[in-house]
Parts: sequence; C-alpha cells; structure tokens
Amino acid sequence: MAIAVIAKLNVAEGKEAEFEEIMLGLAEEVRAKEPGNQLYTLCKDDDGNYLVMELYESPEALATHGQSEHFKAAGAKFAGVMAGRPEIQRLEVVG
Repeated sequence: MAIAVIAKLNVAEGKEAEFEEIMLGLAEEVRAKEPGNQLYTLCKDDDGNYLVMELYESPEALATHGQSEHFKAAGAKFAGVMAGRPEIQRLEVVG
C-alpha cells in the first residue's frame, strides 16, 4: 500500500531563502538515499505557503524516511527558520 504525505511547513518570516536552501538539500538526499520514496518535492502556493508533496511505496518506506540520518540532521537545521510545527496530512493511495 502506497502512502502519500502533504506537509504544510510554517516558515518564519524573513527566513524563506534559508529554509529553501535547507529543504532543497534534504529533498536531494531523500531522492538519492531512499529507494522507497517516489516523490519528495517542495512547492509554494500563491500566498507564499510552503508544502512538501511526498509519496512512499509503503508505510515501511515512510518509517525509514522518518528515521534516516539525513532527515534527523535536517531537523536540527530547521530549528531557526520555522515558525511552528508542520501540519502533516497522511493519505492512503487509492490508485
């Protein structure tokens, strides 16, 4: 069963460029190091809100992502640029 995740990220005002640099680096590592990840893309809506669209081949692949060293290392880097916790929506892929 594939799992999709949409994460709305609350970035501190004035920290957008720093956030993008960290996030794009993480996305590159996820794509290179997580074979169970099928999509990990940073997006921005018309209001300037950031979202990450993620797709994993299984719940186990999502769990692997959360426990990865690159994900944990990025978490420390985000400490100064976030304005709050992300809003995470986890979805079962139907088709």
